[in-house]
Amino acid sequence: MAFIDSTVVNVALPTLQSTFRASLPDVQWVVESYGILLSALILAGGALGDLFGRRRIFLVGVGVFAAASVACGASTSIRQLITARSAQGIGAALLVPGSLAIIGASLDEESRGRAIGTWSGFTAITAALGPVGGGWLIQHASWRWAFLVNVPLAVAVAAISMRHVPESRGFEVKRVDWPGALLATLGLAGMVTGFLESARLSGKHPLVLGSLLAGFVLLAAFLVVEARAASPMVPLVLFRSRSFSGANVFTLLLYMALGIFFFLFPMSLIELEEYSATAAGAAMLPMILLMFLLSRWSGGLVQRYGGKIPLVVGPLLAATGFVLFAVLLLGGGYWKTYFPAALVLGLGMATTVAPLTTVVMNSVDRRNAGAASGINNTVARVAGVLAIALFGIVMVKVFDANLEHRLARLGLPSETVQQIRSKEIELAGLELPRDLDAKKVGAVRQAISESFASGFRTVLVCCAGLAVASAIAAWRFAPPASGDKTAQATLKG
Repeated sequence: MAFIDSTVVNVALPTLQSTFRASLPDVQWVVESYGILLSALILAGGALGDLFGRRRIFLVGVGVFAAASVACGASTSIRQLITARSAQGIGAALLVPGSLAIIGASLDEESRGRAIGTWSGFTAITAALGPVGGGWLIQHASWRWAFLVNVPLAVAVAAISMRHVPESRGFEVKRVDWPGALLATLGLAGMVTGFLESARLSGKHPLVLGSLLAGFVLLAAFLVVEARAASPMVPLVLFRSRSFSGANVFTLLLYMALGIFFFLFPMSLIELEEYSATAAGAAMLPMILLMFLLSRWSGGLVQRYGGKIPLVVGPLLAATGFVLFAVLLLGGGYWKTYFPAALVLGLGMATTVAPLTTVVMNSVDRRNAGAASGINNTVARVAGVLAIALFGIVMVKVFDANLEHRLARLGLPSETVQQIRSKEIELAGLELPRDLDAKKVGAVRQAISESFASGFRTVLVCCAGLAVASAIAAWRFAPPASGDKTAQATLKG
């Protein structure tokens, strides 16, 4: 449910923008409202399961997620949809950590590895099939069914869980770090609000400046609270490990690139190249399937070569994939452009994901492995949230500058140019003035498409830069062999 939903929404964004006449910040909030709550509360969700029962909290999460999905499908305005997506994020924060915790508690050590492998395989399958199936629903039924399909899934999950999943609890967690969870949520929301609204308002607007200031202050307060808390949501002591700190910097940079790419790529295919929602959902299948097929191979790279080599080579391949997307954008058919670029990007990510997980787990003492994994997953989610907010500004600014330049060459009346530019925040989905000369409509549409492509190409170059920066971080911080013995000794002491 959670993995399908997080991938389907990106395919639905152009339809949502058209249905609600929404701006770019509006559709960004559809993604960000979910991501903020999930990122900030996922560690608290895991602690709740340890305290009150993993199956119980898992089922509560499934129920909240299903109810929020109904609210999403019934939304009649973009604000209602954003509110319902926030509730979905809360539900996901309860069910996602619970699923892995249940596996860990229900199986012996010998069976646990295979079970987690199966879990990972199913997440890869849903990541692959979700956009295709969701795209088909959007194209042939309604965008609402992309959310409502969660209801029968939730009923099945609840029935299976009640019958087959034993209840379990953790004994290390004594309380939930509610102050930390609240500060993380409000701080992240403040920063994202400031970045998103700066694209709609001026950078000096009181809402933008106030939100950014509040966000920074609250996140600083979060670090102070975590340093002093008896049962912190984020044990800062883990960051004494050079490898663990480096791995999280690496994760932040690389997953920022992936976050904004998967946000804009389906929009580009649907708005510029007139792909159907189904075809747009299928466009990244080669990348996802390659990651799935090479998962066992990549899992052994750290044992053979240590953590440093795959964590340098993988992001450099990913950077090459981003560059190929930028160079080949709007250059021809799918098989000559996006397919080879997707393969290279997929190979880069396949080389990276399993070694990254291994380095994270080996960089701390075994008793802290669960917390380390949770923090690293949270960093990956926060990276996507921040990337959509930050690089959305880049996208709008480049689109704005290019469109202004191209419209000036068309000889349009100044009032018409002003009307068009007043809706620039809608990007490629903006509605043209009804009184526009029919002969000029095609030229204006071409100017809009070329401006969007210029903005997306700039973002893709930024993605490549982030991937290269993550490779540099790995070169400096990743251990040459699996593990970080010095760090582990420090943490044990």
